Amino acid sequence: MYLFYEEDGQFRAGSIIADNDSSLQVDTQHGKRIKIKATHVMMRFAAPAPAEFMIAAQAVRESVEVDFLWEVAGQEEFAFADLATEYFGHVPVPGEAAGILMCLHDSPMHFYKKGRGRYKPAPAEALAAAKASVIRKQREAEQLAAYVAELTRLSLPLALQDQLEQLIYAPDKNCVAWKALDIACKQTGLSAIKLLDRCGAIPSSLDYHLQLFLREHFARGTGFDAVDPLPVPPELPLAEVSAFSIDDASTTEIDDAFSVLRLANGNWQVGVHIAAPALGITPGSSLDQVAAQRLSTVYYPGGKITMLPDVAIAAYTLDEARVCPALSMYIEVTDGTWQPVGHVTRLDKVAIAANLRHEDLEAHFNQTNLLQDCAPYAYQNELGLLWHFSGVLEAARGKTPDPKQPQRPDYNFRIENDRVTISDRLRGNPIDRVVSELMIFVNSEWGKWLAQSDTMALYRTQQNGKVKMSTKPGPHVGLGVAQYTWSSSPLRRYVDLVNQRQLIALVRQEDVPYPPKSETLYTVLRDFELAYDAYNEFQRKMERYWCLRWLLQERISTIGGNVIKESLVRLQGLPLVVQVSSLPELAVGTEVRLAVERVDLFDVEVHCNFLHKVDAVEAVASA
Repeated sequence: MYLFYEEDGQFRAGSIIADNDSSLQVDTQHGKRIKIKATHVMMRFAAPAPAEFMIAAQAVRESVEVDFLWEVAGQEEFAFADLATEYFGHVPVPGEAAGILMCLHDSPMHFYKKGRGRYKPAPAEALAAAKASVIRKQREAEQLAAYVAELTRLSLPLALQDQLEQLIYAPDKNCVAWKALDIACKQTGLSAIKLLDRCGAIPSSLDYHLQLFLREHFARGTGFDAVDPLPVPPELPLAEVSAFSIDDASTTEIDDAFSVLRLANGNWQVGVHIAAPALGITPGSSLDQVAAQRLSTVYYPGGKITMLPDVAIAAYTLDEARVCPALSMYIEVTDGTWQPVGHVTRLDKVAIAANLRHEDLEAHFNQTNLLQDCAPYAYQNELGLLWHFSGVLEAARGKTPDPKQPQRPDYNFRIENDRVTISDRLRGNPIDRVVSELMIFVNSEWGKWLAQSDTMALYRTQQNGKVKMSTKPGPHVGLGVAQYTWSSSPLRRYVDLVNQRQLIALVRQEDVPYPPKSETLYTVLRDFELAYDAYNEFQRKMERYWCLRWLLQERISTIGGNVIKESLVRLQGLPLVVQVSSLPELAVGTEVRLAVERVDLFDVEVHCNFLHKVDAVEAVASA
């Protein structure tokens, strides 16, 4: 006696050796003895032998037209043997019945399995939908293969051109276009972006990086929606000073200005005047919501995205030839020794006489001219006093630079007509020292005032090497101060705007907008840190990108550098650190020469190889 059974989703035939109630011992048609469950037996038959039986069953399976079989089956549930009888018009022989069963099993689109050997025809609507799906999948498979073939030839299929933005920035990994791109990437060994670039689909690597950032952080675009009109500025007393600002030429959000006035007692009054947008941008207003969403101006070489719309900036920026509302700290400084002996904070109007620009000022206000006679220049006396005062402030923080230690330069990027110019400027030069020391002083002293008055504020702290924002005052070890707020850039940072609101309330002796344990300030702190980190990371990335563009632009094939540690080298003349895997073990600071092998503008990487160490003689000769 023989049997036809199912095993692991496959139908097989064999010879019965022992027949028990729940299981059987069977010799397969290939001679292997196995044990199968009785529930897996589909039919038993006396003839023909298993091999001949399977040939006959397979022949029936291949000859049956499934659509016709579905029509024969009707709409009710049935046993396979009954359908075989209906199909053949007679009681089927074993091979015929088995062939029908195999056809039913292989046609889940036409027949739903309902039990052992039992099936139900699919409804006509479901069958039509399933067939359409099969046709669609076949068409997609053909389309997929065609796309892959074209992409691997580094040619962009015409049909993919309309889907480029989605493929580059927001891929749908279930669509045919992405699947084709993914397969082509595996076959070519290229990333999706680099493959599309090789296909000529990405005309600008710069635009790629910018759009990547904007889509994540400025999904609604960099423009501004309509905002409520700004209120009329309040009446404020006019300060008896004439102020000037110091910024680079691209600055439009002029947050700070300075004034110097001789006092009747012979001392000097140094005024630090901070733009006061908090007077007009009230908590919860439409402008406040814009600022709270953006949280900071974004800077990158060749561009910026302002925190506030132009109308708000224009209303409060400290432009020359204007009288502007300001939160001012007036510091009394001794004559000749330039020691601070006291200070007071006022809300007033300040006449801005000039906006001095780094690019013009550096030629006059520099270390050389400060130490010797030079031709007169605008605000020479005021800047000289501020320079002496800033030196006292720097020393008070314990941060006087060691003249024996070389200062790393800062770098400026200028982008014109898609060409980059990278220039260096000495870190800690007189302009930088004056501005930074006065800002540190007012931010530290205002932080102290906020803390002593138990006014909630947002502080910048640094302890154990970690810099973070906090709602509680704490030391900033890097700056050498007991507490430090950000409150001197309210046009550019939302934290400063929030802190300015608290300071203005203290000056006016009013209730502060943000009481102790304000949930709003905790939210601002969290959101600001995330946004500020992302913006800074983008700025660093784009500075690195333009360094690479400069290498290509200037056709640099070899370049000098200095070992930082292990395989890290800081390139000379650029704010760029690279990893050089071929670098031998060298002491920190060793000067080396590198070959620029490959520049990757999409991964923003440059691959360099070590050429040789630069000895002292060679270094002097090349200087």
